[in-house]
Amino acid sequence: MRLVVLGSGTSHGIPVVGCDCPVCRSEDSRDKRMRASLYIEGAGGERAVIDTGPEFRLQALRAGIRRLDALFLTHSHADHIHGLDDLRPLCSEGPIPVYGNRQTLAELRERFSYIFKQTQQGGGKPRIILKPVRGPVRLGGLTLTPVPVKHGDLDILGWKITEAGMEAAVYLTDVSHIPQVSLDLIRNPAVFFIGGLRARPHETHFTFAQALNTARDLGAKAAYLTHICHEHSHRDIEEYCRAFQEKTGAPGFMGPAYDGLELVR
Repeated sequence: MRLVVLGSGTSHGIPVVGCDCPVCRSEDSRDKRMRASLYIEGAGGERAVIDTGPEFRLQALRAGIRRLDALFLTHSHADHIHGLDDLRPLCSEGPIPVYGNRQTLAELRERFSYIFKQTQQGGGKPRIILKPVRGPVRLGGLTLTPVPVKHGDLDILGWKITEAGMEAAVYLTDVSHIPQVSLDLIRNPAVFFIGGLRARPHETHFTFAQALNTARDLGAKAAYLTHICHEHSHRDIEEYCRAFQEKTGAPGFMGPAYDGLELVR
């Protein structure tokens, strides 16, 4: 299984428009954060993406994505779906199934209504099939299992990714609460991508500490913070994670994700 972080930033992206803070002016490439998204490639060549944010075209070009078998959505906020139209070149061999909960797919149908009605010839539009999630989704040798979590008052999904003979990877972003049934579903992941917006509290997102405590309690072997804002540089977050592990004794790897991070398992 190959996992590529297409984007690790929060809804503004980094640099933020009109901002002159040190992180937005940073020359460290790891501080350039497009909107959060993950590319998954199975051992059998299966290819999937979780979320298509506004920079999906640029992300797909950078990652060399030439085919896509499925799109999996966490929720319908703009920073997670507004690159949907850029699926068009990837639909030449047939429509792409799009998986999400019913609320997400209903909002997608409303926001991208032109996809689902008769339009004039020319210009084109993505060919997709909306698939409300009812349980685990098989994609060749991959299985993606929906993980219900809360984003403030909103019911959204994370995804557990498994492949035969391998330990699971888990992708949760924009999370503020994880129900017990979901915690039981994702214990002991080999790779855990977890949304951690910043150090100080937020109403609808985990802080760094909340995310890292969750990773420790679940027994994650490697935990990567994602959906990060511009209050902290990559190096600052590395130091935060190092200090957290020294203080708590949390084992394994803990650190920030960054755009272009690639893990091969």
